[in-house]
Amino acid sequence: MKMLAEMFTMAPGNKDHQVALRCAIGVFIPLITLVLLDRLDLAIFASFGAFAGIYGRNEPHARRSRLQFRAGALMLVVMLLAALTARAAVALGLTAAETIWLQVVATTLVAGSCSLIVASWRLRPAGSLFHIFAFAAIASIPNQPPLWQGMLVGALTVAFALLLGISSRVVPSRRTPWVPAAAAALTPAEKRTALLESIGYLVAAGLAGTLATLLGERLGFGHNYWAMVAAVVPLVGHTTRHRVSRGLQRIVGTALGLVLLAAILLLQPVPWQTVLVIAACQFGAEMFIARQYVLAQIFVTPLALISTLLVAPVPPGILLRDRIFDTVIGAAVGIAVVLAPTVWRRLRTPY
Repeated sequence: MKMLAEMFTMAPGNKDHQVALRCAIGVFIPLITLVLLDRLDLAIFASFGAFAGIYGRNEPHARRSRLQFRAGALMLVVMLLAALTARAAVALGLTAAETIWLQVVATTLVAGSCSLIVASWRLRPAGSLFHIFAFAAIASIPNQPPLWQGMLVGALTVAFALLLGISSRVVPSRRTPWVPAAAAALTPAEKRTALLESIGYLVAAGLAGTLATLLGERLGFGHNYWAMVAAVVPLVGHTTRHRVSRGLQRIVGTALGLVLLAAILLLQPVPWQTVLVIAACQFGAEMFIARQYVLAQIFVTPLALISTLLVAPVPPGILLRDRIFDTVIGAAVGIAVVLAPTVWRRLRTPY
């Protein structure tokens, strides 16, 4: 009943509209620029570069700038590795099936390693969900744009996000003291927790990717990396109940978000209108992501899928089908990974 209640509970706001506006502008300006330049093949690099802006939500300017710089640098490394992985598959002459398995293995490694790096840098949001998404999405692009162009767009977008992060300093009343403070090193207990969490990300992403790939091959579904993304959602939380609740909310929010996406696709927006929709969805996602996860997912779902459509057009029906299929698989795997330690302890001590 508590988990059900959480789906209809709204946490209090904390200047969420300010963060949401920064993030919306941070993705809109780079994407509309690419539309005007007729270079939508580079849109995915801009979309993920803009993710640097979601870190350090309400931190003082100096700390926010430091966190966003680190987050942006890590995202650029992930994008570079993804583009190189795609090129490696071509260079090695791998078949389509072999390429998919290479992507699953590589994305799994990214899930575990980035989780550990994010924890050691004390970045928030925690975990490697965004890095899994970015790596797998870029690595799966069939026709890769020139590497230097993609990375340049990503770097410029990160730089723009950093400028937006400190843009409120132009207003004297909004300035915070510029006092760079070094982040405290992780304690031994925190290091152990970070390592265990990274293993959890590794296991959840790997299992979800494997299961989604095997079932996808038999049933004709694609986009297996969406299952890997959904699988790590339940790993964030302070209690087992909260983590399981996040997994269930991911499924419910995705289903509702697909209804919104279907309505948007029926309107057949042209590229500049699509960019407006992406910015609006980014605003909605950041408005509610810290307050009401189901509501945030309603915006996240069309945001993620429309961004994908800009680079690799897919029939809408297939896109909607794959999204719910992979989300259910991933969330189920993530919940299983969360519950596994509890089940194991009870099996060892039945009385």
